[in-house]
Amino acid sequence: MQFETLILGAGAAGMMAAARSGPGVLLIDHAKAPGEKIRISGGGRCNFTNMHCGFDNFLGENPHFHKSALSRYTQWDFLDLVGQHGIAWHEKTLGQLFCDHRSTEIVAMLRSEMDAAGATLWLRTELRGLDHDGERFTATLEREGERITVTARNLVVATGGKSIPKMGATGLAYDIAAQFGLRVTETRPALVPFTFPDGRFAPLAGVSQPVRARNGRASFDEALLFTHRGLSGPAVLQISSYWREGEAVSFDLLPGTDLSDALRERRRTAGRRALVTELGQHMPARLVEHLAAEIDLSGNLGDLSDSRIAELAARLGDWQVTPQGSEGYRTAEVTLGGVATEGLSSTTMMAKTVPGLFFIGEAVDVTGWLGGYNFQWAWSSAVAAGTAIAARR
Repeated sequence: MQFETLILGAGAAGMMAAARSGPGVLLIDHAKAPGEKIRISGGGRCNFTNMHCGFDNFLGENPHFHKSALSRYTQWDFLDLVGQHGIAWHEKTLGQLFCDHRSTEIVAMLRSEMDAAGATLWLRTELRGLDHDGERFTATLEREGERITVTARNLVVATGGKSIPKMGATGLAYDIAAQFGLRVTETRPALVPFTFPDGRFAPLAGVSQPVRARNGRASFDEALLFTHRGLSGPAVLQISSYWREGEAVSFDLLPGTDLSDALRERRRTAGRRALVTELGQHMPARLVEHLAAEIDLSGNLGDLSDSRIAELAARLGDWQVTPQGSEGYRTAEVTLGGVATEGLSSTTMMAKTVPGLFFIGEAVDVTGWLGGYNFQWAWSSAVAAGTAIAARR
């Protein structure tokens, strides 16, 4: 069977590419339904992009590679598409955009766009072999127990990374890159909770606190959530992309609060009040109790010297912990790293040494922040590849 373009992976990037690559497209996926990551994202409402999406919200070996695709298909372009399909949406914190109703509306939108473009979708289809003769790709597929040979002039790899293997995630994109001589950078789980097997934070499970999470590479003002396994919440997920094993992470537990001034003022007006009681006005009581085991929080406000107040403010403004690990790919929202961008065109996403071979979405060494940025990279990189494929005819 001959097609103009074969796309591997019916996720966000693959479906968008199928809708933009012109006629003669075959999109395959081993799953029983397309867009499964879209379906589960955002608590079932899909954080499909971010109002503030910019070049600084992405990580990668080349800090400039993503700029071309993102500038040519922006969050506003995707929002226009959402509007054309009558999908109601709302903005949450920090520019995050969600469907008002169900994330499956985004999947249905992409299916509709694919249908309008004449793309063919095969589900429950596995790639069993792949070759290239210099002009066309030959793929051996297995579908419903039958082996099928498909040839295509273009091959788009949109199979994602290793994140959430229970949904079928594999390193297939990296294997294909290696087969065709493209380098793959180190890959790691990103946007992932930290773990502490010693159970030190288990008594705090469910407690949340606005914090500033930081290390030597980045800083995020978001919520910290304590869990039975360790630390989670947006602040932790964000900083995890910049964290390396064995490193400490610092949390300002009262960002935006001048604790020194606040305690000195309360010492003047409520000197008999217990320090732990006063701190309970700024953070959950269970967290204060936990901190009291490592920081001296005894006494009343009237007993505090200026130096002790300054020391206390410094400790709470730079509370350091060293994660013993992360939850890994099992729960990581994305994979950090991937197909090295040095081997790809930033304009077309096509391999420089293999005409017709494209890598898009999470498979590429471009990783966004939490909050809709990775979906926007999927849309933008897919449109870049699809536009280039349509122009190759």
